[in-house]
Amino acid sequence: MKYEVRIKKKAEKNLNRLSLEVRQLFFLLVEDMKESGPIQRDWKNFSKLGENEYHCHLNYSHVACWTWEKNTIEIEVYYVGSREKAPY
Repeated sequence: MKYEVRIKKKAEKNLNRLSLEVRQLFFLLVEDMKESGPIQRDWKNFSKLGENEYHCHLNYSHVACWTWEKNTIEIEVYYVGSREKAPY
């Protein structure tokens, strides 16, 4: 099943400020989520943050956070940026 990944405006704004390397890693994560869904155990430090929230590290200092409602194909990325400023 193919999933749809949406990026919230605030996350997109943060993404544009990040280095090319981090942006490339993020888009690899997005492709993985489109193919196999929100559960990305192969990504470093992947974990469930709450009922429908997940996160993983893109590299040592940057993370991505997203939500997914069960039984849907929509994944929404709400944060991409430094782990120090992550909303968890």
